[in-house]
Amino acid sequence: MGQLNRITQQPDVMGGKACIRGMRVTVGMVVGQVGSGHSVDEILSDYPYLEREDIMQALRYAAWRSEEREVTLVTA
Repeated sequence: MGQLNRITQQPDVMGGKACIRGMRVTVGMVVGQVGSGHSVDEILSDYPYLEREDIMQALRYAAWRSEEREVTLVTA
């Protein structure tokens, strides 16, 4: 996995959730935007203080965390 130098966690920022560069923008918010169908360019337009690499690292971090342990899901 590549370096995640833009993902920060501080107890006093957003309750310790993983954030982008110490800002009050969580990885979950970014991933949620992508999951809702927003393009990277749309997210960058809506949040001009973010950079493309912020979004890419948020996605890599979320992918890494999802593989960290096995979770049983409900089958359809």
